[in-house]
Amino acid sequence: MALLPSLRTIITHFYRPTKPPPLLSSSSPFFPKKLSFLFPLSPKPQPLKPLASTRQETTFVSNNDERLVGLGSVNRGDPIQTQSSASTIAAIVTSLGGPPAAVGIVRMSGPTAVNIAGRVFFPAKNKRRFDSGSGSWRPTSHVVEYGVVLDSQGNVVDEVLAVPMLAPKSYTREDVVELQCHGSEVCLRRVLNACLEAGARLAEPGEFTLRAFLNGRLDLSQAENVGKLISAKSVAAADAALAGIQGGFSSLVRSLRGQCIELLTEIEARLDFEDEMPPLDFNLIMDSIHAMSQDVEHALETANYDKLLQSGLQIAIVGRPNVGKSSLLNAWSKSERAIVTEIAGTTRDVVEASVTVSGVPVTLLDTAGIRETDDVVEKIGVERSEAVAMGADVIIMTVSALDGWTMEDTKLLEWIQSNKRLTSIPMILVINKIDCALSACSDWVDREAKSFSKHVFTCAITGQGIQDLEKTIVEIVGLNQIPAGGRRWTVNQRQCEQLMRAKEALVRLKSSIKEELPLDFWTIDLKDAALALGQISGEDISEEILSNIFGKFCIGK
Repeated sequence: MALLPSLRTIITHFYRPTKPPPLLSSSSPFFPKKLSFLFPLSPKPQPLKPLASTRQETTFVSNNDERLVGLGSVNRGDPIQTQSSASTIAAIVTSLGGPPAAVGIVRMSGPTAVNIAGRVFFPAKNKRRFDSGSGSWRPTSHVVEYGVVLDSQGNVVDEVLAVPMLAPKSYTREDVVELQCHGSEVCLRRVLNACLEAGARLAEPGEFTLRAFLNGRLDLSQAENVGKLISAKSVAAADAALAGIQGGFSSLVRSLRGQCIELLTEIEARLDFEDEMPPLDFNLIMDSIHAMSQDVEHALETANYDKLLQSGLQIAIVGRPNVGKSSLLNAWSKSERAIVTEIAGTTRDVVEASVTVSGVPVTLLDTAGIRETDDVVEKIGVERSEAVAMGADVIIMTVSALDGWTMEDTKLLEWIQSNKRLTSIPMILVINKIDCALSACSDWVDREAKSFSKHVFTCAITGQGIQDLEKTIVEIVGLNQIPAGGRRWTVNQRQCEQLMRAKEALVRLKSSIKEELPLDFWTIDLKDAALALGQISGEDISEEILSNIFGKFCIGK
């Protein structure tokens, strides 16, 4: 691929067709390859494809799985697939570590999930004696049964509700059994141990969702959104993840990839059968490529919003001592996180509080008053304040309306402006304590506000101006350009990288068409775009990437 620009130049010089390239017609089954040996695609990792269902396989998969249609073939020798189709896994799927809940769930999935459940679960309606080894349970799918769980010695470990979900109507498209027991960690672990002793193995992180992906229940982008939904820190993040799970982004990727493959089919067919096919319409092809490029651009626009939803914003509240920074943090977070006194320099360390602005999680950082001091402890606090300011996404410089703009404020602003890292961070001027002397601000606010992105008047005691401050942050960060509630799907970093790859391939394709290069060049760029889009949906993905994605999930999901 490194030689591609040079070869483009050479062929452009010697090859000048006298007529425009031939028109988009119905799809063709022919796939000849002429110059492809000159332009090998980048080394492709060993593909990991969804399993296809057969009578011999124990994994239940839909025969109409759309992810099995497209470029490439299913590779049945992958370790992950072999392990997933042959074993039954079990895990606690409800959270542990906090206060005990009323109910907890142990989930099993795999070809022997029902048999294993039959060895440990005894339905109350069954008149047979407690025999943990009989395995004669014959459940009806999605019908809840009440009973008890027995350990390997036949002792009752808990009363449970068993929920069987037989393949393919389950999350993993395998046989799934959930045992709903009491929520204490002791009860959950005893039930899990009984399942493991009966033949299940402990699930790896994200393995239930991995099986859902391998069995065609979800594509890879939907699976990634499952992880986002579990870790969502705000309503907007949850809504965006749900939109991704419901297939909004997947549908777009599937459509774009289908268009690339259709156009690739048309072009490759004409390499050998040009005389037998109608001419290509240059303008129609360019319009199609332009539309695909626009769709990719719109998807890329959501990447920054995804970062905000996942990581949130950090806002540093800075200023000289005793201007009301701590009071502002308390009023904004509706808490008493910071100690407030009339003594200057009360705050000696960074105090954090969490709020939500337009669905985005925000961490407020109240810093020590920045000034020159001989106090050793206060000096450490000032240094930490400066470090926090350098790592923030937004800086709020607070001044007192009562004291007006002082020389200390000027020195602080000059320090911020002299730091190259801080000059790129948006700054908001907050004039606090307006209940004391609002009229006295008119002579200096307009002059000093020119150095800031926006300025806002607040009163931390009454909460006045807090909503205006939030609106200002929304405007500066660009949250006002996002659909209300964040209900549109977003793309993560991995998906963004592949979209960029597809975008660059489409740009090269436009260049090839405009420069009237041979059709072989068109196929190279179309293949690259299709492969990039396939990486997003999981059509052609390596085991290493899958392990990295699902390894971030919690055990039990």
